Amino acid sequence: MNVTLNWFQCRYYKAFAVFASMNLGLATAAAALCAFIAPAAAGSGIPEVKAYLNGIDAYSILAPSTLFVKIFGSILCVSAGFVVGKEGPMVHTGACIASLLGQGGSRKYHLTWSWLRYFKNDRDRRDLITCGAAAGVAAAFRAPVGGVLFALEEAASWWRSALLWRTFFTTAVVAIVLRGFVQYCATGNCGLFGEGGLIMYDVSAADATYSAPDILAVLLLGVFGGIFGSIYNYCVDKVIRTYSIIHEKGAAPKILLVITISLLTSSVAYGLPWFARCIACPTDLTVNCPTVGKAGNYISFNCPSGYYNDIASLFLNTNDDAIRNLFSTDTTKEFHIYSLFIFFAAIFILGIITYGIAIPSGLFIPVILAGACYGRLVGRLFETISSLDTGLFALLGAASFLGGTMRMTVSLCVILLELTNDLLLLPLVMLVLLISKTVADNFNKGIYDQIVKIKGLPYLEAHAEPYMKHLVASDVVSGPLVTFSGVEKVGCILHALRTTGHNGFPVIDEPPFSDTPELCGLVLRSHLLTLLNGKIFSRDRILCGEEILCRFHAFDFAKAGSGKGLKVEDLDIEEEEMEMYVDLHPITNASPYTVVETMSLAKAAILFRQLALRHLCLVPKSQGRSPIVGILTRHDFMPEHILELFPNIKPHNN
Repeated sequence: MNVTLNWFQCRYYKAFAVFASMNLGLATAAAALCAFIAPAAAGSGIPEVKAYLNGIDAYSILAPSTLFVKIFGSILCVSAGFVVGKEGPMVHTGACIASLLGQGGSRKYHLTWSWLRYFKNDRDRRDLITCGAAAGVAAAFRAPVGGVLFALEEAASWWRSALLWRTFFTTAVVAIVLRGFVQYCATGNCGLFGEGGLIMYDVSAADATYSAPDILAVLLLGVFGGIFGSIYNYCVDKVIRTYSIIHEKGAAPKILLVITISLLTSSVAYGLPWFARCIACPTDLTVNCPTVGKAGNYISFNCPSGYYNDIASLFLNTNDDAIRNLFSTDTTKEFHIYSLFIFFAAIFILGIITYGIAIPSGLFIPVILAGACYGRLVGRLFETISSLDTGLFALLGAASFLGGTMRMTVSLCVILLELTNDLLLLPLVMLVLLISKTVADNFNKGIYDQIVKIKGLPYLEAHAEPYMKHLVASDVVSGPLVTFSGVEKVGCILHALRTTGHNGFPVIDEPPFSDTPELCGLVLRSHLLTLLNGKIFSRDRILCGEEILCRFHAFDFAKAGSGKGLKVEDLDIEEEEMEMYVDLHPITNASPYTVVETMSLAKAAILFRQLALRHLCLVPKSQGRSPIVGILTRHDFMPEHILELFPNIKPHNN
């Protein structure tokens, strides 16, 4: 008897060892890719894309190496059993592909296309990346309209009518390609891929009629979603800040942290089902119970024939199948109430501690899993007075938790309807999203806004802070101001480029090129480097714009891709050339945006963001002074900079 018992226990220990080892190997591979090749690929990627579309071009956010790690790292970490989703990484992947097209390919990896050079400007590249983000959502959720609305509501900072049809066209192409692959794979050529069609979690079979008690339950779900969402965001904020200290110590601590979380996740997924009681299989099923050899609602685990383990049916499935199980209709008694409590607590905690480690990880799936779990739990508690199916309660719970964490409304509503194919539930989904967002907004900001702030990205909000109304534009100007003459000495330009990090310089015309000093325009750092590299200099201080225009092509001044631009160190200027002159007029933007120095800072901030500016020139209110007072950049509108200059100002708490 003892020998039999020892063999039985040994078999399960070996099973856990194999399960944990496979997860650990996949997790370590994903962590190694992120730690050594592309650290920017870690996390969701949506905050970084959102920041880029706000005008922040951070290092390696959309580089080809980031794209590579994002694709393969996502595959590895989802396969490793982490409580993460692929949706955020797919948005980042779509943006990376769009950026690669927008910069004409990659010279480093010998992937270039000359016809793409027409998109090498800020506006077209921004539009392409917006379309890429929309395509990522459309592909991840199979929700083309939801992808368009996601790009409009969450990703893009600037929107115009032309961008609407472009994103719509992009997501339509995604839907057609997806449909083609689904039909091809439905014939069995792709194994398990392609099952389920374009509707990922179909709940349309359930009766969606509801009464007054159902509305009460929905209101309760909305409040729960707002509270849980704000707690989730608070905890994720603290965890990411803690992990950032570990990540600063190098690649080895990053990988060690991933290994620790992987072992913990495997232990929870394998250990908690042992605490569940075996449940007898329902007699009126059209599917096999227990499910053997594939994903399904009824996983046997250690139960005898004719019984299933409800916690194992959630933990030992893929995340998508676990969501299908929670959304399943006409299965009210499938999960015990205490099993739902256990699963919710585990997913809530694992989702928090997993996000922020050095792997590509999305937030949508953990949030949907946790929300669907407590939604189904509320459905069980209200089953005596409610006519709604528990699967529909799970959908509403997922919507409430998404609203409480993401703080989106329209796009989430459409995405959930496209995911579940149940238009009759539209009023309740709208209601629960609005309530959860309203409740959560009283505590903190949305999860993506918090991550942008943690990463130190200077994101410009759509509204000006209230205290900005009491300041004028000249109050926050940073100095000293560096200006150039219309025809400037090469040595002066080179000195300014070496000693400052400015990306824009005012150009002032002085006699004999003008009667009085006047603002000629603004010249960019990248254009100055290109001009100096061409070495079209003259010994005398004369205008030679025609020669410059003949020597250069417009594409020479187009925005360079990641890591391709000239640097000051690349210039080879000889000593005698330092005393020569160069005409800046041909490369100067002669119509920069200017405001008077006494303009309200709040108005200047709104103008700066709405016009997607990088520089805003301040001109004097009175004559007889220098034609330019200063330049406002993104940094000057940041609350941290303003509050440092005026410590007595009380910031507005959102």
